[in-house]
Amino acid sequence: MPRADAQRNIDALLSAAKEEFARQGVDVSVRAIAARAGVGTATLYRHFPLRSDLIAAVFRREIDACAADAERLAATHAPDEALRLWLERYTRFVATKHGLAAALHSGDPAYNSLPGYFHENLGPALGRLLDDGVAAGVAREDVDPLDLLGAVSKLCVPSPVEDDGPRVYRMVALLLDGLRYGAKNPSAPE
Repeated sequence: MPRADAQRNIDALLSAAKEEFARQGVDVSVRAIAARAGVGTATLYRHFPLRSDLIAAVFRREIDACAADAERLAATHAPDEALRLWLERYTRFVATKHGLAAALHSGDPAYNSLPGYFHENLGPALGRLLDDGVAAGVAREDVDPLDLLGAVSKLCVPSPVEDDGPRVYRMVALLLDGLRYGAKNPSAPE
């Protein structure tokens, strides 16, 4: 476990990198990231010797946060609302990661473990929300969490001819409506 000051620097660097990646893409200068984090470039390189180390760490951190939000939403909202809010959260996660996507699919071996990390963390997180939805009768029971993650990801691919951010959310809402089709009401007689 890093010392408290080192952990603060790591947290600041990851937050700054996330913001700079979203604004300028993953090829943004390390000086810009370090400046936003309020540290020197030597501190950045001490914690993340390679750009791929920083990109992978940002991606893992975002996956962890998204998975944690599923738990929080499940504990604080009705199943249908928790599922809707989490899919919107996941949509924001995917929609802001287009710069990361190119890096992640670059063939760099530094990213080889990330697809597994994604599936191992977000699949179960969404699976729990879907299970809660099935039990409440607001989601059909034949939905594979990884299929749904993939469908939402595909909906988030930007259109080459138009920039209509709200369109993604409308399409995800339509997909969510489809999850309700065929849901079994748990209190209905069989």
